[in-house]
Formats: sequence, structure tokens, C-alpha cells
Amino acid sequence: MNTTLLAIRSVLVTGASQGIGEAIARRAAADGFLPVLHCRGQRERTEQLADELAGQVGARPRVLQFDIADRAATNASLAADIEAHGVYYGVVCNAGISADNAFPAMTGAEWDNVLAVNLDGFYNVLRPLVLPMVQARRSGRIVTLSSLSGQAGNRGQVNYSAAKAGIIGATKALAVELARRRITVNCVAPGLIDTDMVDPGIIERILPLIPVQRVGKPEEVAAAVGFLLSDEAAYITRQVIAVNGGML
Repeated sequence: MNTTLLAIRSVLVTGASQGIGEAIARRAAADGFLPVLHCRGQRERTEQLADELAGQVGARPRVLQFDIADRAATNASLAADIEAHGVYYGVVCNAGISADNAFPAMTGAEWDNVLAVNLDGFYNVLRPLVLPMVQARRSGRIVTLSSLSGQAGNRGQVNYSAAKAGIIGATKALAVELARRRITVNCVAPGLIDTDMVDPGIIERILPLIPVQRVGKPEEVAAAVGFLLSDEAAYITRQVIAVNGGML
């Protein structure tokens, strides 16, 4: 293990190749953490991000590539990383997918894939990491990403809403289990955020429903996550912070 990196607290960010995940990784680096960048695809783009962030933290962020829906691959990759580099201080479970469709037309694959990545991914990522974090006998941070859809439901997203609501429940339960270990577990629930995944037609339709009359920025979600990772947030756990411009 490289002992020169022990003083730098590492934070795993899943889905760090673009959008909100990239913004979270950038914020973590700016706040003095060493991001560990996960991707499923877009390896080249993620490596470029690692190169960009290297100068900020005095070390090049590691890049891990695996599908969080694949339990065995996720476990193997994370176990190998912490064996080589040590236990993470924080974990941000950001990676997710959507497959929107009206419920009567929703296919079994659309249901299964969205639940497997978004909800099973919570278990697959955190299950190998929680015990090592506890055994390290130090404080830690876990932040999950839900959605406005998980809080209020959304037309055409029964699968996505179910998964994201499940993340809220799982987050709150895990927070109770880990509270006395000084490991906080909180959730950030974004609303409509300006990323490549958002259809411009959706923005036009939803914009009148947003009280602040604009879509959010990935950096605004990252700011909420950054606060929850900070030392100042040590007494905040089991909470859901909505970043949605007042939609709920």
C-alpha cells in the first residue's frame, strides 16, 4: 500500500464519467478528497477526468470499471481496490439508468434492468464496503442519489420511481445501523438537472412546474453531496436533501 496516500481521504464515486457523477468527483477533489472514479463504459473519458483532477489532490485518481448490476464483478473490483489502497472514507452511490415507458407497455427487461442497476446496485456496491469502513474504526460518509421521481412518482417512470424510492428506504435503514459507528448515510434527491441524459422536450414541458423557473446544474447537486461528505455534516444522517428548485 502506498503510505504517502494514507493522509488523503478517498471517496468512491460511482457513475463518475459524466453529468452529476463527474460534477461530484470534481467537487470532491476541490474539497481535498481523492476521488476514486467508477465507470461502466466511457473508460477513456473517465481516464481524462482522472488526469485533470490529479493536480488538485497530489495524486492521480484511480479508475475502476465494472457494471454495478453485476454483483460478482462489483465485489471483486472493490475488494481488490481496498486491498491495494485501503478503505474508503466515503462512498457516493450515483450510478443509475432510466428506461421510461407507460406502465402497461413496460417490458420485463425495462423493469428488471432499471431495478438491477439503481436498487440492486446499492447493495452490490455498499455490501463489500460497509464492513471494512466499520472495521477501520473511524468516521465515514455514505451518500446515495435518489430522485424527485423516488419521492413523488412520475408518469412513465414506475420502474425508476420504484427503484429510487427503494434507495431512500435503504439509505434510512442503513443510516440507523451505522450511526453509532460515526458513519453517516444520507440521500440527495435531484429534480430536473441539465445533463446529456435529459431530453430538451422534457425540459420544455416540466419548466413551468419548477418554482424557480429553471433547470438545475450538476454542480448544484454536487454542492449538496460535498456538504454531506464534509466534517461539518457529522451530525446529519438518515436525511434526504432535495435539489429540485422547489418542485416538492
